[in-house]
Amino acid sequence: MNELVDRTTRFWRATGGFVAWAGYLFLLMPTLIIIPVSLNGSQNLTFPPERLSLALFAQFFADPSWWGAALQSLKIAVASTLLTLALAVPAAYALVRGDFFGRRALNLFLMSPILVPVVVLGLGFYLNFNTFRIGGTDLALVLAHTILIAPFVVVSVSAGLRQIDPALESVAIIMGASRARVFFQVVVPQIKDSLVVGALLAFLISFDEVVASYFVAAPATTTLPVKMYSALRWEISPVIAAVSAMLTVLSLVFSIALIALRKSPRGH
Repeated sequence: MNELVDRTTRFWRATGGFVAWAGYLFLLMPTLIIIPVSLNGSQNLTFPPERLSLALFAQFFADPSWWGAALQSLKIAVASTLLTLALAVPAAYALVRGDFFGRRALNLFLMSPILVPVVVLGLGFYLNFNTFRIGGTDLALVLAHTILIAPFVVVSVSAGLRQIDPALESVAIIMGASRARVFFQVVVPQIKDSLVVGALLAFLISFDEVVASYFVAAPATTTLPVKMYSALRWEISPVIAAVSAMLTVLSLVFSIALIALRKSPRGH
């Protein structure tokens, strides 16, 4: 009887795993097809490719409007990630270690960019930044991206902080260390994996962000996802396949790095 139950359990587990993998591959297939399409030697978006060539990648690097938008995305993503780390890490520390009035409300406020539709946030960014006369500038893009990616850094860092024994910080303070020294020499070394995970997530989300950027960016500050969206809307350039392939590879590299950090012995 027990053997029959074990066989039935293994059967349903195997069936569930097969269905899950089949569904995952079905959803992933359009993304994977982009890579061979990007190697097509013709000027048409066709699959399978008629002949293999790197011509579309060459066109990308030969066109300043494309690689200029890529550099703009890289600049905005780096600046937004650094600003988010500077703001979100202290906020996460206060939420985890602090005990003050309105802590839950503050936590909900920091998570609100995840709960509110991005298109609504984009319209809000557009109206507010124009009110302060910074609409269409790099500063507006950095601020918008910072608000959007801050929740992910707060969640990652908070998870790391909850794994640290608060007694270590209390001992350091009793031994005469200042709060700042305890934070940088006791807390930060223990949450560095969570910091890296949060930073990688923040960078990737900022680099790929298109909806809010579409509201905020001006022609002179267009990011790569906004240019791709505009190119799809107003023209069908085969260069989009090359850009999509590079973004796919970039996302894959970041995903592998995140998995490696999660599985590391010191990962949180």
